[in-house]
Amino acid sequence: MFDLTTIFEILFWICFALVVYTYPGYPLVIRCLAAVFGRRAAPKDLPTSSLPKLSLLVAAHNEASIIAARIANALAMDYPRDRLEIVVATDGCTDGTAEVVKGFAEQGVRLLEYPVRRGKATVLNDSIPRLTGDMVILSDANTFTEPEAARRLARWFPDPRIGVVCGRLILTDPATGSNVDGIYWKYETYLKRCESRLGALLGANGGIYAIRRSCFRPIPTDTIVDDFILPLQAKLQTGCSIVYEPEAVAHEETPPDIRSEFRRRARIGAGGFQSVGRIWRLLNPARGWIAFTFFSHKILRWACPFFLIGLIVASVALWETPPYRALLLAQVAFYALSAVVPHISTRSRVLKPLGLTTMFTGMNVALLLGFWRWAAGTQQGIWQRTVRPGEA
Repeated sequence: MFDLTTIFEILFWICFALVVYTYPGYPLVIRCLAAVFGRRAAPKDLPTSSLPKLSLLVAAHNEASIIAARIANALAMDYPRDRLEIVVATDGCTDGTAEVVKGFAEQGVRLLEYPVRRGKATVLNDSIPRLTGDMVILSDANTFTEPEAARRLARWFPDPRIGVVCGRLILTDPATGSNVDGIYWKYETYLKRCESRLGALLGANGGIYAIRRSCFRPIPTDTIVDDFILPLQAKLQTGCSIVYEPEAVAHEETPPDIRSEFRRRARIGAGGFQSVGRIWRLLNPARGWIAFTFFSHKILRWACPFFLIGLIVASVALWETPPYRALLLAQVAFYALSAVVPHISTRSRVLKPLGLTTMFTGMNVALLLGFWRWAAGTQQGIWQRTVRPGEA
Protein backbone atom coordinates (compact mmCIF):
# COMPACT_ATOMS: atom_id res chain seq x y z
CA MET A 1 0.00 0.00 0.00
CA PHE A 2 1.19 3.50 -0.81
CA ASP A 3 1.39 6.06 1.96
CA LEU A 4 -0.29 9.44 1.50
CA THR A 5 2.95 11.21 0.52
CA THR A 6 3.61 8.71 -2.26
CA ILE A 7 0.05 9.09 -3.55
CA PHE A 8 0.44 12.87 -3.81
CA GLU A 9 3.83 12.48 -5.48
CA ILE A 10 2.30 10.16 -8.08
CA LEU A 11 -0.58 12.62 -8.56
CA PHE A 12 1.86 15.49 -9.07
CA TRP A 13 3.98 13.75 -11.70
CA ILE A 14 1.03 12.30 -13.60
CA CYS A 15 -0.56 15.75 -13.83
CA PHE A 16 2.76 17.34 -14.76
CA ALA A 17 3.40 14.77 -17.50
CA LEU A 18 -0.08 15.24 -18.96
CA VAL A 19 0.26 19.05 -19.07
CA VAL A 20 3.67 18.79 -20.74
CA TYR A 21 2.39 16.25 -23.26
CA THR A 22 -0.75 18.25 -24.03
CA TYR A 23 1.03 21.47 -25.01
CA PRO A 24 4.72 21.11 -26.03
CA GLY A 25 4.70 17.31 -26.33
CA TYR A 26 1.80 16.64 -28.69
CA PRO A 27 3.04 18.96 -31.49
CA LEU A 28 6.36 17.10 -31.52
CA VAL A 29 4.64 13.72 -31.60
CA ILE A 30 2.18 14.67 -34.33
CA ARG A 31 4.98 16.18 -36.40
CA CYS A 32 6.91 12.91 -36.31
CA LEU A 33 3.82 10.84 -37.07
CA ALA A 34 2.87 13.08 -39.99
CA ALA A 35 6.41 12.85 -41.38
CA VAL A 36 6.48 9.05 -41.17
CA PHE A 37 2.88 8.06 -41.88
CA GLY A 38 1.29 11.16 -43.43
CA ARG A 39 0.77 12.01 -47.06
CA ARG A 40 0.99 15.33 -48.84
CA ALA A 41 -2.00 15.87 -51.09
CA ALA A 42 -1.94 18.84 -53.43
CA PRO A 43 -4.94 18.91 -55.77
CA LYS A 44 -4.59 20.83 -59.01
CA ASP A 45 -6.65 23.91 -59.74
CA LEU A 46 -9.78 23.10 -61.70
CA PRO A 47 -10.47 24.76 -65.06
CA THR A 48 -13.49 27.05 -64.97
CA SER A 49 -15.54 24.57 -66.98
CA SER A 50 -15.04 21.90 -64.29
CA LEU A 51 -15.86 23.98 -61.22
CA PRO A 52 -18.75 22.58 -59.16
CA LYS A 53 -21.84 24.52 -58.12
CA LEU A 54 -21.17 26.18 -54.76
CA SER A 55 -23.42 27.83 -52.20
CA LEU A 56 -21.95 30.34 -49.77
CA LEU A 57 -24.03 30.44 -46.60
CA VAL A 58 -23.61 33.20 -44.01
CA ALA A 59 -25.66 32.88 -40.82
CA ALA A 60 -26.23 36.30 -39.24
CA HIS A 61 -27.80 37.78 -36.14
CA ASN A 62 -27.98 41.58 -35.93
CA GLU A 63 -25.14 42.24 -38.36
CA ALA A 64 -26.57 45.33 -40.08
CA SER A 65 -23.35 47.26 -39.48
CA ILE A 66 -21.19 44.79 -41.40
CA ILE A 67 -23.37 42.59 -43.62
CA ALA A 68 -23.22 44.86 -46.68
CA ALA A 69 -19.42 44.72 -46.66
CA ARG A 70 -19.54 40.95 -46.22
CA ILE A 71 -21.85 40.53 -49.20
CA ALA A 72 -19.69 42.82 -51.33
CA ASN A 73 -16.71 40.66 -50.40
CA ALA A 74 -18.60 37.52 -51.43
CA LEU A 75 -19.65 39.06 -54.75
CA ALA A 76 -15.98 39.85 -55.48
CA MET A 77 -14.90 36.20 -55.24
CA ASP A 78 -13.15 34.78 -58.28
CA TYR A 79 -15.79 32.19 -59.08
CA PRO A 80 -18.31 32.00 -61.96
CA ARG A 81 -21.49 33.74 -60.84
CA ASP A 82 -23.68 31.12 -62.50
CA ARG A 83 -22.05 28.51 -60.25
CA LEU A 84 -21.98 30.47 -57.02
CA GLU A 85 -25.07 30.96 -54.89
CA ILE A 86 -24.74 33.56 -52.13
CA VAL A 87 -27.21 33.14 -49.28
CA VAL A 88 -27.59 35.03 -46.01
CA ALA A 89 -29.73 33.35 -43.33
CA THR A 90 -30.88 35.77 -40.63
CA ASP A 91 -31.66 34.46 -37.17
CA GLY A 92 -34.19 36.65 -35.39
CA CYS A 93 -32.58 39.93 -36.45
CA THR A 94 -34.01 43.12 -34.96
CA ASP A 95 -31.60 45.69 -36.41
CA GLY A 96 -32.52 45.72 -40.10
CA THR A 97 -29.99 43.11 -41.28
CA ALA A 98 -32.61 41.48 -43.50
CA GLU A 99 -33.45 44.79 -45.16
CA VAL A 100 -29.78 45.34 -46.01
CA VAL A 101 -29.58 41.88 -47.56
CA LYS A 102 -32.71 42.49 -49.63
CA GLY A 103 -30.91 45.42 -51.22
CA PHE A 104 -28.60 42.93 -52.96
CA ALA A 105 -31.41 40.80 -54.42
CA GLU A 106 -30.85 42.15 -57.94
CA GLN A 107 -27.25 40.91 -57.75
CA GLY A 108 -28.45 37.41 -57.02
CA VAL A 109 -28.01 37.40 -53.26
CA ARG A 110 -30.65 35.26 -51.60
CA LEU A 111 -32.18 35.90 -48.17
CA LEU A 112 -33.48 33.18 -45.87
CA GLU A 113 -35.19 35.11 -43.12
CA TYR A 114 -36.07 33.39 -39.85
CA PRO A 115 -37.94 35.94 -37.73
CA VAL A 116 -37.67 34.04 -34.44
CA ARG A 117 -34.19 33.59 -33.02
CA ARG A 118 -33.42 29.91 -32.52
CA GLY A 119 -29.64 29.65 -32.71
CA LYS A 120 -27.09 28.94 -35.40
CA ALA A 121 -27.42 25.15 -35.33
CA THR A 122 -31.12 25.40 -36.19
CA VAL A 123 -30.42 27.97 -38.91
CA LEU A 124 -27.87 25.64 -40.52
CA ASN A 125 -30.20 22.64 -40.26
CA ASP A 126 -33.04 24.53 -41.92
CA SER A 127 -30.96 26.37 -44.52
CA ILE A 128 -28.51 23.86 -45.97
CA PRO A 129 -31.24 21.60 -47.45
CA ARG A 130 -32.68 24.70 -49.20
CA LEU A 131 -29.44 25.50 -51.02
CA THR A 132 -28.74 24.56 -54.63
CA GLY A 133 -24.97 24.02 -54.56
CA ASP A 134 -23.41 20.58 -54.49
CA MET A 135 -20.94 21.98 -51.96
CA VAL A 136 -21.63 24.56 -49.27
CA ILE A 137 -19.11 27.10 -48.00
CA LEU A 138 -19.96 28.11 -44.44
CA SER A 139 -18.77 31.47 -43.21
CA ASP A 140 -19.48 34.23 -40.72
CA ALA A 141 -20.67 37.79 -41.16
CA ASN A 142 -17.41 39.22 -39.84
CA THR A 143 -15.18 36.96 -41.97
CA PHE A 144 -13.79 38.26 -45.26
CA THR A 145 -12.46 35.78 -47.80
CA GLU A 146 -9.71 36.32 -50.31
CA PRO A 147 -10.95 36.23 -53.95
CA GLU A 148 -9.53 32.82 -54.85
CA ALA A 149 -10.66 31.06 -51.64
CA ALA A 150 -13.71 29.40 -53.21
CA ARG A 151 -11.63 27.91 -56.04
CA ARG A 152 -9.09 26.62 -53.54
CA LEU A 153 -11.80 24.87 -51.54
CA ALA A 154 -13.61 23.53 -54.62
CA ARG A 155 -10.55 21.85 -56.13
CA TRP A 156 -10.66 19.09 -53.51
CA PHE A 157 -14.18 17.89 -54.26
CA PRO A 158 -13.58 15.90 -57.46
CA ASP A 159 -12.25 13.29 -55.02
CA PRO A 160 -15.48 11.60 -53.78
CA ARG A 161 -13.79 10.65 -50.51
CA ILE A 162 -13.47 14.30 -49.46
CA GLY A 163 -16.46 15.57 -47.51
CA VAL A 164 -15.14 18.66 -45.71
CA VAL A 165 -12.40 21.14 -46.58
CA CYS A 166 -11.18 23.55 -43.91
CA GLY A 167 -9.62 26.84 -45.00
CA ARG A 168 -7.06 29.01 -43.24
CA LEU A 169 -8.27 31.82 -41.00
CA ILE A 170 -5.99 34.80 -40.39
CA LEU A 171 -6.75 36.99 -37.39
CA THR A 172 -6.26 40.74 -37.64
CA ASP A 173 -6.09 43.59 -35.14
CA PRO A 174 -9.30 45.66 -35.40
CA ALA A 175 -7.40 48.83 -34.53
CA THR A 176 -4.58 48.55 -37.05
CA GLY A 177 -5.72 45.88 -39.49
CA SER A 178 -2.37 44.13 -39.08
CA ASN A 179 -1.97 40.38 -38.82
CA VAL A 180 -2.03 39.29 -35.18
CA ASP A 181 -1.50 35.58 -35.76
CA GLY A 182 0.25 34.97 -32.46
CA ILE A 183 2.21 31.96 -31.32
CA TYR A 184 -0.92 30.14 -30.19
CA TRP A 185 -2.79 30.57 -33.49
CA LYS A 186 0.30 29.51 -35.46
CA TYR A 187 0.55 26.53 -33.10
CA GLU A 188 -3.06 25.53 -33.87
CA THR A 189 -2.56 26.03 -37.61
CA TYR A 190 0.51 23.81 -37.52
CA LEU A 191 -1.45 21.07 -35.76
CA LYS A 192 -4.13 21.29 -38.47
CA ARG A 193 -1.51 20.77 -41.18
CA CYS A 194 -0.06 17.71 -39.46
CA GLU A 195 -3.43 16.19 -38.56
CA SER A 196 -4.69 16.72 -42.11
CA ARG A 197 -1.71 14.78 -43.49
CA LEU A 198 -2.72 11.87 -41.25
CA GLY A 199 -6.37 12.09 -42.33
CA ALA A 200 -7.26 13.01 -38.76
CA LEU A 201 -8.23 16.70 -38.89
CA LEU A 202 -10.56 17.78 -36.08
CA GLY A 203 -13.35 20.17 -36.98
CA ALA A 204 -12.90 23.33 -39.02
CA ASN A 205 -12.41 27.09 -38.85
CA GLY A 206 -15.98 28.37 -38.62
CA GLY A 207 -15.13 31.40 -40.76
CA ILE A 208 -14.15 29.37 -43.80
CA TYR A 209 -14.87 25.75 -44.55
CA ALA A 210 -16.81 23.81 -47.15
CA ILE A 211 -18.90 20.65 -46.88
CA ARG A 212 -20.28 18.37 -49.55
CA ARG A 213 -24.04 18.84 -49.23
CA SER A 214 -24.66 15.10 -49.49
CA CYS A 215 -22.44 14.61 -46.41
CA PHE A 216 -24.34 17.09 -44.28
CA ARG A 217 -26.34 15.65 -41.42
CA PRO A 218 -28.50 17.86 -39.15
CA ILE A 219 -26.84 18.60 -35.83
CA PRO A 220 -28.63 18.83 -32.46
CA THR A 221 -30.32 22.21 -32.13
CA ASP A 222 -28.57 22.97 -28.84
CA THR A 223 -25.10 22.49 -30.35
CA ILE A 224 -22.73 25.10 -28.93
CA VAL A 225 -19.75 24.75 -31.29
CA ASP A 226 -21.20 23.92 -34.70
CA ASP A 227 -17.94 24.17 -36.66
CA PHE A 228 -16.53 21.34 -34.55
CA ILE A 229 -19.56 19.06 -34.40
CA LEU A 230 -20.82 19.47 -37.98
CA PRO A 231 -17.66 18.26 -39.80
CA LEU A 232 -16.95 15.46 -37.32
CA GLN A 233 -20.54 14.28 -37.34
CA ALA A 234 -20.33 14.14 -41.14
CA LYS A 235 -17.19 12.03 -40.86
CA LEU A 236 -18.73 9.81 -38.20
CA GLN A 237 -21.90 9.13 -40.16
CA THR A 238 -20.65 9.08 -43.77
CA GLY A 239 -16.99 8.12 -43.41
CA CYS A 240 -15.88 11.13 -45.46
CA SER A 241 -12.45 12.71 -45.13
CA ILE A 242 -11.71 16.17 -43.71
CA VAL A 243 -8.74 18.05 -45.19
CA TYR A 244 -6.98 21.34 -44.59
CA GLU A 245 -6.47 23.82 -47.44
CA PRO A 246 -4.05 26.55 -46.30
CA GLU A 247 -4.37 28.48 -49.57
CA ALA A 248 -8.10 29.11 -49.03
CA VAL A 249 -7.63 32.19 -46.88
CA ALA A 250 -10.08 34.33 -44.93
CA HIS A 251 -9.54 37.22 -42.53
CA GLU A 252 -11.37 37.93 -39.30
CA GLU A 253 -10.88 40.65 -36.73
CA THR A 254 -10.27 39.58 -33.16
CA PRO A 255 -12.70 40.75 -30.45
CA PRO A 256 -11.79 44.33 -29.49
CA ASP A 257 -11.65 43.62 -25.76
CA ILE A 258 -10.36 40.87 -23.48
CA ARG A 259 -13.76 40.16 -21.95
CA SER A 260 -15.30 39.32 -25.33
CA GLU A 261 -12.43 36.97 -26.12
CA PHE A 262 -12.72 35.32 -22.69
CA ARG A 263 -16.46 34.77 -23.14
CA ARG A 264 -15.81 33.27 -26.57
CA ARG A 265 -13.25 30.86 -25.16
CA ALA A 266 -15.52 29.85 -22.28
CA ARG A 267 -18.30 29.16 -24.76
CA ILE A 268 -15.97 27.06 -26.92
CA GLY A 269 -14.89 25.19 -23.78
CA ALA A 270 -18.51 24.40 -22.89
CA GLY A 271 -19.05 23.26 -26.46
CA GLY A 272 -16.04 20.99 -26.24
CA PHE A 273 -17.33 19.20 -23.16
CA GLN A 274 -20.76 18.93 -24.79
CA SER A 275 -19.25 17.39 -27.93
CA VAL A 276 -17.67 14.45 -26.09
CA GLY A 277 -21.08 12.91 -25.47
CA ARG A 278 -22.00 13.29 -29.14
CA ILE A 279 -18.94 12.14 -31.06
CA TRP A 280 -17.27 9.91 -28.47
CA ARG A 281 -17.24 7.04 -30.99
CA LEU A 282 -14.35 8.79 -32.74
CA LEU A 283 -12.24 7.77 -29.74
CA ASN A 284 -12.49 4.13 -30.83
CA PRO A 285 -8.94 3.08 -31.80
CA ALA A 286 -10.42 1.18 -34.73
CA ARG A 287 -11.07 4.55 -36.38
CA GLY A 288 -7.35 5.10 -36.81
CA TRP A 289 -5.41 8.29 -36.35
CA ILE A 290 -8.44 10.43 -35.58
CA ALA A 291 -8.93 8.58 -32.29
CA PHE A 292 -5.39 9.54 -31.34
CA THR A 293 -5.69 13.20 -32.39
CA PHE A 294 -9.11 13.59 -30.76
CA PHE A 295 -7.79 12.27 -27.45
CA SER A 296 -4.45 14.09 -27.53
CA HIS A 297 -5.46 17.42 -29.07
CA LYS A 298 -8.94 17.87 -27.62
CA ILE A 299 -9.76 15.59 -24.68
CA LEU A 300 -6.49 16.24 -22.85
CA ARG A 301 -6.65 19.96 -23.71
CA TRP A 302 -10.12 20.26 -22.21
CA ALA A 303 -9.01 18.32 -19.12
CA CYS A 304 -5.88 20.43 -18.62
CA PRO A 305 -7.46 22.80 -16.01
CA PHE A 306 -8.02 19.77 -13.78
CA PHE A 307 -4.42 18.64 -14.24
CA LEU A 308 -3.27 22.12 -13.18
CA ILE A 309 -5.51 21.98 -10.12
CA GLY A 310 -4.06 18.54 -9.35
CA LEU A 311 -0.56 20.02 -9.48
CA ILE A 312 -1.46 22.71 -6.95
CA VAL A 313 -3.26 20.30 -4.61
CA ALA A 314 -0.36 17.84 -4.68
CA SER A 315 2.19 20.62 -4.16
CA VAL A 316 0.32 21.99 -1.15
CA ALA A 317 0.02 18.50 0.34
CA LEU A 318 3.78 18.03 -0.13
CA TRP A 319 4.73 21.45 1.28
CA GLU A 320 7.04 19.93 3.87
CA THR A 321 9.19 18.40 1.11
CA PRO A 322 11.59 21.10 -0.16
CA PRO A 323 11.49 20.25 -3.91
CA TYR A 324 7.68 20.35 -3.98
CA ARG A 325 7.64 23.54 -1.91
CA ALA A 326 9.81 25.16 -4.60
CA LEU A 327 7.53 23.80 -7.33
CA LEU A 328 4.49 25.26 -5.57
CA LEU A 329 6.17 28.66 -5.33
CA ALA A 330 7.05 28.42 -9.03
CA GLN A 331 3.39 27.81 -9.87
CA VAL A 332 2.28 30.74 -7.74
CA ALA A 333 4.87 32.97 -9.44
CA PHE A 334 3.70 31.84 -12.88
CA TYR A 335 0.05 32.67 -12.19
CA ALA A 336 0.99 35.98 -10.54
CA LEU A 337 3.02 36.90 -13.61
CA SER A 338 0.11 36.01 -15.89
CA ALA A 339 -2.06 38.45 -13.91
CA VAL A 340 0.51 41.26 -14.08
CA VAL A 341 1.57 40.97 -17.73
CA PRO A 342 -1.63 42.52 -19.21
CA HIS A 343 -0.86 45.70 -17.27
CA ILE A 344 2.67 46.14 -18.59
CA SER A 345 3.98 46.75 -22.08
CA THR A 346 5.09 43.58 -23.88
CA ARG A 347 6.07 45.16 -27.17
CA SER A 348 9.78 44.50 -26.71
CA ARG A 349 11.07 41.16 -27.95
CA VAL A 350 12.35 40.38 -24.48
CA LEU A 351 9.00 40.87 -22.74
CA LYS A 352 6.65 39.69 -25.49
CA PRO A 353 6.96 35.97 -24.67
CA LEU A 354 5.64 36.76 -21.19
CA GLY A 355 2.24 37.20 -22.80
CA LEU A 356 2.10 33.42 -23.18
CA THR A 357 1.63 33.13 -19.41
CA THR A 358 -1.54 35.23 -19.59
CA MET A 359 -2.80 33.35 -22.64
CA PHE A 360 -2.19 29.96 -21.01
CA THR A 361 -3.82 30.92 -17.72
CA GLY A 362 -6.75 32.70 -19.35
CA MET A 363 -7.41 29.76 -21.66
CA ASN A 364 -7.52 27.27 -18.82
CA VAL A 365 -9.68 29.48 -16.61
CA ALA A 366 -12.07 29.86 -19.56
CA LEU A 367 -12.12 26.08 -20.04
CA LEU A 368 -12.88 25.61 -16.35
CA LEU A 369 -15.73 28.11 -16.58
CA GLY A 370 -16.93 26.39 -19.75
CA PHE A 371 -16.99 23.06 -17.93
CA TRP A 372 -19.04 24.56 -15.12
CA ARG A 373 -21.53 26.09 -17.56
CA TRP A 374 -21.83 22.82 -19.45
CA ALA A 375 -22.26 20.78 -16.25
CA ALA A 376 -24.82 23.24 -14.87
CA GLY A 377 -26.64 23.42 -18.19
CA THR A 378 -26.41 27.21 -18.32
CA GLN A 379 -24.57 27.51 -21.66
CA GLN A 380 -27.13 27.88 -24.42
CA GLY A 381 -26.77 26.88 -28.05
CA ILE A 382 -27.97 30.35 -29.10
CA TRP A 383 -24.77 32.30 -29.51
CA GLN A 384 -24.05 35.80 -28.29
CA ARG A 385 -22.16 37.61 -31.03
CA THR A 386 -18.99 39.39 -29.97
CA VAL A 387 -18.86 43.15 -30.12
CA ARG A 388 -17.69 44.36 -33.54
CA PRO A 389 -14.83 46.87 -33.59
CA GLY A 390 -17.02 49.75 -34.71
CA GLU A 391 -19.40 49.08 -31.83
CA ALA A 392 -16.78 48.87 -29.11
